[in-house]
Amino acid sequence: MLTIYKGKPTDTTGRQERELRVYELLDSIGVEYDRLDHKPAMTMEVCAEINAAFGRMTLEEFKAEGNEERTKHAIICKNLFLCNRQRTKFYLLMIPGDKKFLTKNLSAQINSARLSFAGEEDMLRYLDITPGSVSVLGLMNDSENSVQLLIDSDVLQSEYVGCHPCINTSSLRMKTKDLIEKILPAIHHEPVVVSL
Repeated sequence: MLTIYKGKPTDTTGRQERELRVYELLDSIGVEYDRLDHKPAMTMEVCAEINAAFGRMTLEEFKAEGNEERTKHAIICKNLFLCNRQRTKFYLLMIPGDKKFLTKNLSAQINSARLSFAGEEDMLRYLDITPGSVSVLGLMNDSENSVQLLIDSDVLQSEYVGCHPCINTSSLRMKTKDLIEKILPAIHHEPVVVSL
């Protein structure tokens, strides 16, 4: 059984610097968040435990529920780090975890043909993140705004959003409004909303 904690860990022994920087950022701009610590989220079983602990709903359940029910749940996002064929444009896409991603649909909306997954070296260079830990919060490390954030419109319908604090051994749940109105302005990234 996973335990939900409020805010950052009191004991930071063994925590990576990239994770601690996330907590410092969130605390400095007054963003409240819930935290789960868990095994590396590399398997569907671990992800299912995290989703259950945070009260995650499937996209279909989320759309079928009334507004009152939505406020109790978070959309746990899949964060995809993408690039064009020439590796001159980079994108971080946030979509609901169970939504299918078709590059053709996205390419048409952002006028960027031949999108593919960006490599580990670019992930580390631009976001200071390793595979399995991709998160919207990694944009805090993109000081030159080399990465364009793309958010699927369904993500914005949820009161809460879930993501990693740049490491896949913890997960956070925060208000979507705080992500849009506090975090993104603080890290100087403006999202482009897409519909997939």
